[in-house]
Amino acid sequence: MVATYDTKTDYKVIGNSPIRHDGVDKVTGRAIYGGDVKAPGLIWGDVLRSPHAHARIKSIDTSAAEAMDGVFAVLTHGDFPQTDDKTIDAGEGTVNLRRGQSNVMADKKVHYKGHVVAAVAAVDRNTAQVAAQAIKVEYEVLPAISDVDAAMAEGAPQILDGLVGDHLGESVENTNVARVFRHEFGNVDDAFANSDLVIERTVSMSMVHQGYIEPHNATAIWGQDDNLTVWSSTQGSFGVRSQVAGLLHHPESKIKVNYVEIGGGFGGKTVVYLAPIAALLSRKAGGRPVKLVMDRSSVFEATGPAPGGKIRMKIGVNKDGKIQAADTDLMLEAGGFPGSAVGAAAICVFACYNLPVSRITGYDVLVNKPKSAAYRAPGSPQASFAIETVIDEICDELGFDKIQFRLDNAAHEGTRRGDGVQFIRVGLEECLVAAKESDHWNSPLGDAPAGKKRGRGIASAYWMNGGGKSTCDLMLQDDGTVMLNEGSADIGGTRTSIAMQAAEVLGIPVEDFHPSIPDTESIGFTGVTGGSRTTYTTGLAAYNAAQKLVVELKSRVADLWETEASNVEFADGVFSANGDSIGIQELAGKLDPTGGPATATASVNLAEAGNAYGVQICDLEVDLETGKTDVVRYTAIQDVGKAVHPQYAEGQIQGGVVQGLGWALNEEYFITDDGAMANRSFLDYRMPTSLDMPMIDTIMVEVPNPLHPYGVRGIGEVPICPPLSAAAQAIKEAVGKPFYELPVKPGRILEAQND
Repeated sequence: MVATYDTKTDYKVIGNSPIRHDGVDKVTGRAIYGGDVKAPGLIWGDVLRSPHAHARIKSIDTSAAEAMDGVFAVLTHGDFPQTDDKTIDAGEGTVNLRRGQSNVMADKKVHYKGHVVAAVAAVDRNTAQVAAQAIKVEYEVLPAISDVDAAMAEGAPQILDGLVGDHLGESVENTNVARVFRHEFGNVDDAFANSDLVIERTVSMSMVHQGYIEPHNATAIWGQDDNLTVWSSTQGSFGVRSQVAGLLHHPESKIKVNYVEIGGGFGGKTVVYLAPIAALLSRKAGGRPVKLVMDRSSVFEATGPAPGGKIRMKIGVNKDGKIQAADTDLMLEAGGFPGSAVGAAAICVFACYNLPVSRITGYDVLVNKPKSAAYRAPGSPQASFAIETVIDEICDELGFDKIQFRLDNAAHEGTRRGDGVQFIRVGLEECLVAAKESDHWNSPLGDAPAGKKRGRGIASAYWMNGGGKSTCDLMLQDDGTVMLNEGSADIGGTRTSIAMQAAEVLGIPVEDFHPSIPDTESIGFTGVTGGSRTTYTTGLAAYNAAQKLVVELKSRVADLWETEASNVEFADGVFSANGDSIGIQELAGKLDPTGGPATATASVNLAEAGNAYGVQICDLEVDLETGKTDVVRYTAIQDVGKAVHPQYAEGQIQGGVVQGLGWALNEEYFITDDGAMANRSFLDYRMPTSLDMPMIDTIMVEVPNPLHPYGVRGIGEVPICPPLSAAAQAIKEAVGKPFYELPVKPGRILEAQND
């Protein structure tokens, strides 16, 4: 049974925007990131990467590297322990240990350009780099497969040797499709036959990268006592611990992962790449600390981007504007090993609509590209682009108002999602109403300068939000301040959003909290910071810990006043009984006679997390001569449940919009015929900057999540999803041609005008 809450509305802390606790350290440069870690006797590691996208490894000769002065250790896949196909939870997704080892360091084949084949540890970074390049590898080059069509074609070379695909429960050999699954309810074919209009389109999109500024890094010390200490830029210290333990067959109890600040992740730092290598190099180097830091090209070529792929979308409607049926095939790129975001895409694809019948078929497809990973609502942006493209065409074809059509078909409480889950209270309808009433929607586009045209697009999107496990400790200090320990990596201000929830319970200013994130031996298990779970889940752990602390302090007050704890009341930070009262911070200095320091700990394991919806409006200008696009106005409307820290929430929404617009208009993995990424630098991989963006307006709708005492819903995932379609539809309106392939870059716009 799922607990529900009657949410409050009169808050003293929640809903304010205090200065972040980590702000000063980060703006002054005092914060310690993974690349800043130092240890006595530190040596450097480096890796050798494959120059080929697909090849067999015939031999590896490490003798020249081993003979070099200053080299302490050389590593190949043979130094890893043998493992099986056991699967473990990595935070946002699972890791198959055998395949995970082969992704960290290639075994018999390389599956993408940049795949690690060997590693070295040396006295300094330059020596390590030279030694790595001295390793000689003989390859048998194989054909590279760069897209889902080629991967699924009959007779295509098999990328992963020995893969047996699960295709709707049937075992299939000699395939690049690791999994085919289906969600279906109702008679879809009959519903299409009874529809007045059926539109079917196929869309495609490129792999894109999260673009975090800080590259992957790891430092490890394998001690003489077999205890392993790790520092790594990660979204989840416990995820690093479990992955390193599984990949190296080392007990979790003998691995400590220290927290360091993280310079961006967006889902891409939930998988380990360097930590197992650093650990094994340290062991081979006699326990010396080993540090590795990726260069930017390696980040692009060999870490987990969001999957590209193709989606076929078919929707039937009647003349009254009601959707009758929907059917889709989702074909997403897993990269060189199984495990794309297609499962999440299937959950999200129809979630904005109340459908009577639907069919969803998902395909997890291997290609010779880096193993894909989570990127902010993994799978949902691709799904949103597909369905919103077709919805937009339906509205154009039948003359429906684009917001009213969505309102008439909107998911609501009781709607059954495409995978069968039934919604509790959700706020999509409220978002659509806010969009319809917004100044943006009710303002004219305005005149474009000579040689340019303008268009307006609108799109909606969904993310299911994450729950899972989190822990929080509270310790009331003698001076009335509170120490708060929690295990969630703070990527963008969650120390503060979590502390605010405890502060609301205790009636203490959040400025009097001292939140910290300890190592994995000093806090209870906490899942990855991802999936929009942290403020919701770890915040609820903090709320529960604060409630426990109140109960504990009531007993202390009862001891001081020689009364029963049941007689003690608590409200707004003040305890009272029998005409006496004392504030919690005054009480803090009087606890010694009642038993000493007061502490509380709480852990949660949440199966459900509520749901999040957003609607976005994009005004865009197209230069007809060059195809260049400029976003001239943008409004993002989102149900945030309750904005704990409104400034932080607004920033999350705006940041997601910018990333989504990059995906829609510019960003792509440009792959050459031999499978290499041609634009593997920030100079050539075109991410939006502040100079490319207008001010992004936000409208935060607050429909409280009944699963949380403050109504909190995750915020960070949804905003990246609508821009893919909203921008594409705005361009369609401007130039009069539809676009089914992302990014809608200038060349494609010019080609469409010339057709």
